[in-house]
Amino acid sequence: MFRLIGWQRSPHGTAVLQALFVTFLWSTSWVLIKIGLQDIPPLTFAGLRYGLAFLCLLPFFWRGGGVAEVRQLNRPGWLRLVALGIIYYAVTQGTQFVGLAYLPAVTVNVMLGFTSVVVALLGLGLLGERPSLWQWLGIFVALAGGLLYFYPVQIPQAQLIGFVAVAVGVLANAGSAVLGRSINRKGHLRPLTVTTVSMGIGSAILLIAGLGTQGLPTLSWQSWAIIGWLALVNTAVAFTLWNHSLRTLSAMESSIINNTMAVQIPILAVIFLGERLNGRQVLGLVVAIVGALLVQLGRRRVRKS
Repeated sequence: MFRLIGWQRSPHGTAVLQALFVTFLWSTSWVLIKIGLQDIPPLTFAGLRYGLAFLCLLPFFWRGGGVAEVRQLNRPGWLRLVALGIIYYAVTQGTQFVGLAYLPAVTVNVMLGFTSVVVALLGLGLLGERPSLWQWLGIFVALAGGLLYFYPVQIPQAQLIGFVAVAVGVLANAGSAVLGRSINRKGHLRPLTVTTVSMGIGSAILLIAGLGTQGLPTLSWQSWAIIGWLALVNTAVAFTLWNHSLRTLSAMESSIINNTMAVQIPILAVIFLGERLNGRQVLGLVVAIVGALLVQLGRRRVRKS
């Protein structure tokens, strides 16, 4: 079938399929995390996943000249990498695991969808990137979708920690996006170097915090299998494939493909986790996704012009 539509010989078609496959892998991570959290404490779980992924990336970093790159870094460059490791991995990923321990996967997905809104607002003050009219429209649409999904706002006491954790994670995720954009703007380091160093720093903090506060329980073979799969396939391999697809795809195309996770995650959560959505929540989810997409496409349109 792919030969008939010309995708077999098209590098662009191959890149699209690659990127879609990566988003599917990343979406399945949420299901695996929810299952693993039944036996593994959240911070320890996050530390083990990204610590093992760091070890998987280390040989490529070492043989690819990453050591020579980091040796040339000055103090501000190191501080930016350390800050990225703390904000993106230690805080963002740690709070996401904590949120998934207390909240349904679809709820966490909706809340994290507001990252692009916060990024647009932070970019206005920190990077001098003025939101376009499309972005402002997207911000209001996303907020309306979020209000529709959570209406009436009733937070059970048992889920309060999860909501607070994910709210902190949204802010940290947005901050790391702005910081990462600032680092990549300078062009001194390759993406593999930035990912490996920051992941190593963040995963070390997660492991120390997790083992110090939650400990390491006796894990079953299933738990170790989930950790290994998340680290090797859904992190190390997936990031490599994603970066490879970015050689062909435009920024707008990769942004749109990445946003398909907002649809994939709820579908997987309903099928494999037994989560349920009513009509109002489905409508709110769709509206929030459209708003987030408008925010990202608005930024691409401004850059192109």
